[in-house]
Amino acid sequence: MTSAHLPAWSAKESGIFAKNGLDVQLVYVRGGATVMMALLSRETPISQVGGSSIVGASLRGADAVMIAGGNATSDQWLMSRPDIKTAEQLKGGSVAIAVFGGTSDSLARIALKRIGLAPVKDVAILQIGGVPERLSALERGKVQAAMLSMPDVFIAQKNGFYTLAHVSLPYQTTSVATTRRFIRESPDIIRRYIKSQIESVHRIKTDRETAIRVLAKYLGSRDKEILDRSYDHSSADDKLPPKQYPTLEGIKNILDPLAEIDPKAKAAKPEDFVDISFVRELDQSGYIDELYKGKKR
Repeated sequence: MTSAHLPAWSAKESGIFAKNGLDVQLVYVRGGATVMMALLSRETPISQVGGSSIVGASLRGADAVMIAGGNATSDQWLMSRPDIKTAEQLKGGSVAIAVFGGTSDSLARIALKRIGLAPVKDVAILQIGGVPERLSALERGKVQAAMLSMPDVFIAQKNGFYTLAHVSLPYQTTSVATTRRFIRESPDIIRRYIKSQIESVHRIKTDRETAIRVLAKYLGSRDKEILDRSYDHSSADDKLPPKQYPTLEGIKNILDPLAEIDPKAKAAKPEDFVDISFVRELDQSGYIDELYKGKKR
């Protein structure tokens, strides 16, 4: 698990879901494809999932839509083994990602190009699984590099692994998603969930101590430095906006590489994958501005 899920954890642990009349059970499902299956089958009618998974599924005709932005920038690093500190040394090796077509795959290709390497041609891209599995593959020497996110990137740095590239750009990473059918059937539940999301983001930004305690519980870490760094990065406004609109620029950055190979992606617009009506309702009412009024951030 990564700190990208902090809003849901915080809403649960701080009683925000309950305050808004929601009995939310948090279920950890590994892998974007599995999360999408659970979402579309209505096992989990509301999910936190990467924007690339929503875009990919929607292009294939799935009834999935982003309703809140979650994280608005990429947060992955291309980390290599201690003996690999240059692009030339990585050439001919391999880099671990989660799944083909997912966020880590897209960002790995960007990272490799930034250091002058051609994805697949110069460096193999291996589908390994979640961040813990990628970190383990790196530690065991199964791969020469891996795409990592917080807090595992900080663990890797402390263990001597090397940062070859940090990909930071507008990118719709972990978002709140549902189906348009569920919106039609249960708009009040969606409305209360979005209110909880926005209140949780506010709580994260204004109550550092509680947020770090929640991170410690769900990440299973007692390392103060890692928890502090994870909180600082996760709570920044460019990462976790107070007004939780999905980032259209970030969705465009998902679509652009897909457009090179998929005519449907080329014809699509970022607006096709979002329903901002619930966030906009709270925003236009002045509720979000009032939350932050006079509050130190």
